[in-house]
Amino acid sequence: MQNFDNLIAGEWRAGASYSPNVNPSNLADVLGQYTQGDAAHVDAAVAAATTAFPAWATGNIQARSDALDKIGTELLARKEELGTLLAREEGKTKAEGIGEATRAGQIFKFFAGECLRLSGELLPSVRPNIGVEITREPVGVVGLITPWNFPIAIPAWKIAPALALGNCVVLKPADLVPGSAWALSEIISRSGIQAGVFNLVMGRGSVIGEALVNHPGIHAISFTGSVGVGRNIAIQCVTNHKKVQLEMGGKNPQVVLDDADLAQAVELSVQSAFYSTGQRCTASSRLIVTEGIYPKFIEAMKARMAKIKVGDALAQGTDVGPVSSKSQLEQNLSYIEIGQGEGATLAAGGERLKLETDGYYMSPALFSESAAHMRINREEVFGPVASVIRVKNYEEALATANDTEFGLSAGIATTSLRYATHFKRHSQAGMVMVNLPTAGVDYHVPFGGRKGSSYGPREQGKYAQEFFTTVKTAYMLA
Repeated sequence: MQNFDNLIAGEWRAGASYSPNVNPSNLADVLGQYTQGDAAHVDAAVAAATTAFPAWATGNIQARSDALDKIGTELLARKEELGTLLAREEGKTKAEGIGEATRAGQIFKFFAGECLRLSGELLPSVRPNIGVEITREPVGVVGLITPWNFPIAIPAWKIAPALALGNCVVLKPADLVPGSAWALSEIISRSGIQAGVFNLVMGRGSVIGEALVNHPGIHAISFTGSVGVGRNIAIQCVTNHKKVQLEMGGKNPQVVLDDADLAQAVELSVQSAFYSTGQRCTASSRLIVTEGIYPKFIEAMKARMAKIKVGDALAQGTDVGPVSSKSQLEQNLSYIEIGQGEGATLAAGGERLKLETDGYYMSPALFSESAAHMRINREEVFGPVASVIRVKNYEEALATANDTEFGLSAGIATTSLRYATHFKRHSQAGMVMVNLPTAGVDYHVPFGGRKGSSYGPREQGKYAQEFFTTVKTAYMLA
């Protein structure tokens, strides 16, 4: 079985031990053994990045653009291979895996262009014979900590802007799914970028993540993951004067009004709540439905859910793959019990499934007759579990949608321009979808939320420069 090592200063380095990367669709399928780094690996990676930074930060932007474009080109050329790898290690369907690999390639292509679109400002001073120049410069050495649910797209949308804007990188991918990040790192290693500009350190978050966050040579941390870990990172970064960017949890609402197109509302709700096994921070787990359409919506949802095929992520025709891990499956099933214990009705699904291969399978779950105060409507489950909340009218729907500590994504299904416009303005979320699934976003526009979902500047698109650069103001006497 192949061993996969860390990439530090342009060389592949083994850790003290290795951990198996297991396919959640088939627990007998091990993709490989991935090394477990330690604090010494972080020290070496940061040292390499620090050494490489001056030349990379001030180097030729055409060479930088060419390297990122080369990475994007290879990702797109190998999208089926990489998508299959992703499906095997994380449990997304093969089609979703290919889509994610494609997006990673598109992200690198976009930021290859951004290398050549760096801009600043020239302004007159309020004082005579003085000019003012405002420019953006790279932050320095950045630590990127990425989650398991998008194991190639999220690393890509952090790495690409970091490199495009002149920073050097130490990437710590999720320990559960290191394969896609390793494959991406191997592509980067052959792109022409000089040794040390990009480094990969795999291992436990409690070891590698902690070492990155507290390392004096790291100038900024970009993290995507759980709320608890994110809050601790924020405290540590602020204490140590590091720039910090956090993308954390969500409890996203999908509002369905009486005037909605029922078939459309059901389809976008199913897509938002259950596809990618519900393991998306933008997934809709709270379906807020006005009372006129509520009975028809419940029945239509049950009928649509009966057609969802749960199965091996690589099998043709699979709509929803397995849950990513044993611990996540146990958490999902525990929330099924919690919801029933609180008085909600389990209208469909919510069962552990035994299929042809031994994997972490469950049927998507729908609760009806739930209330906004219930734990299943307050806490992020991060699985294919959704609950329906009945409300009287649009005003109550909006208030219920905003009644959460999170604020990442929110959707509304309606044929009313008035309600759609009002919801876009008054929803307390960073991203709003009208008659679309809450989980579909583009790579060239800002991504992020409000309240407990996000902290710091937005990710993706031109807005990525807010985090990965620092502003310099220079005055010159004419």
